[in-house]
Amino acid sequence: MEEVPDVRDPRTGPNREPVSRARSGTIGRRSPRTGTEPVTARSPLRLRLLLAAVFLPLFLAGTVLFGTWAARSDAGDSPGRGPLILLAVVCGVLALTALLDLTVVLRRLRRERGTAH
Repeated sequence: MEEVPDVRDPRTGPNREPVSRARSGTIGRRSPRTGTEPVTARSPLRLRLLLAAVFLPLFLAGTVLFGTWAARSDAGDSPGRGPLILLAVVCGVLALTALLDLTVVLRRLRRERGTAH
């Protein structure tokens, strides 16, 4: 009879080393560095800043436009009051998202420059 080789995974055995919490991600664990990714990889914070700065006023204007249009619409108008209110709410949520992203990006840029206290 032929012997079966031991094919146990060293990452799951009883003698495995614990993984530090710094490596664990929000959804499971992050992959270890392979050495092929750049060490100085940077997030596109300037692009996010530009997009948030452009779309925040647009979504605010959409919220105001659709909100006032819904307030001035009558029962028989097309589009009706319901879809206009929905559009105003969607624009408001997107404006809030752009505002939150703007604050996060500004905070990260300040921290990169070393001026955050």
